[in-house]
Amino acid sequence: MSAPDLNLLVTLDVLLSEGNVTRAAKRLHLSPSAMSRALARLRETTGDPLLVRAGRGLVPTPRALELGARVSQLVQDAQSVLRPAEAPDLQRVVRTFTVRTSEGFAENFGPDLIAQTRMEAPGVRLRFVQKLDKDSAQLREGAVDLETGVVASAMGPEVRAQSLFRDRFVGVVRAGHALSQGKITSAQYAAGQHIGITRQGLEMGPIDEAMRALGLERAIAATVGGFSTAVALARASDLIASVPERHTGNLRAGMHTFALPFATPGFTVSLLWHPRFQADAAHRWLREMVVKTCALRP
Repeated sequence: MSAPDLNLLVTLDVLLSEGNVTRAAKRLHLSPSAMSRALARLRETTGDPLLVRAGRGLVPTPRALELGARVSQLVQDAQSVLRPAEAPDLQRVVRTFTVRTSEGFAENFGPDLIAQTRMEAPGVRLRFVQKLDKDSAQLREGAVDLETGVVASAMGPEVRAQSLFRDRFVGVVRAGHALSQGKITSAQYAAGQHIGITRQGLEMGPIDEAMRALGLERAIAATVGGFSTAVALARASDLIASVPERHTGNLRAGMHTFALPFATPGFTVSLLWHPRFQADAAHRWLREMVVKTCALRP
């Protein structure tokens, strides 16, 4: 048995609504003859005349009356499914979004982002998970809704990205540290004891490469896995931490921050997501909230 032509549901709905072939044809932008042929197909498919002549008009059969409400609802449901998603009622949205990001981003931008989302959508929860590598597998698998980071070749080519802000490395020491007085030279910076930051076991980073070009090398006294730990160690010791400026704004409060005395490349931090969420209205709203939060915080 061949599958029924579901387009006939729309035709039947209009015919039953109008009770007139000419008016139904006009509503569907068909000729009266084309509508008559469609009615013939409906009669053959349902095994019922559906509309029969009574004087100059047509009246529905009992079978047509039985089908009327069901057909109308089916057509409305189909139109709803195929219609673009409407903006969600944020006061009613109940959903948990998982954001994979560095601890620095979560600590610096997280409080404002949480406050803003709670204000607009009290049922939304944000779950921050630490980003230990640049592999985009969790985005592809749907385990993560959003990521932040620097776009890299390790990410899948299908991953969508939107720039959030530019960042650069700065040095930070405790208040009263010897480097907190006056301008710092490359030699003074290199002579200090430093905190190395690595999440992937890499020995050399952009700061070390820039120093090597000057014939300098820094002494690493301790290595940690994240920006906040580096800042905390620097706050409580004479060690020097070199961290992204915008990622660590909150963490460096009360400390002395200085521009590095040599050029290092800046970098763009982006918001990343998988195309499966591109048209998701609530997901789109959250992306806009992240962009807005990053733009408001210096």
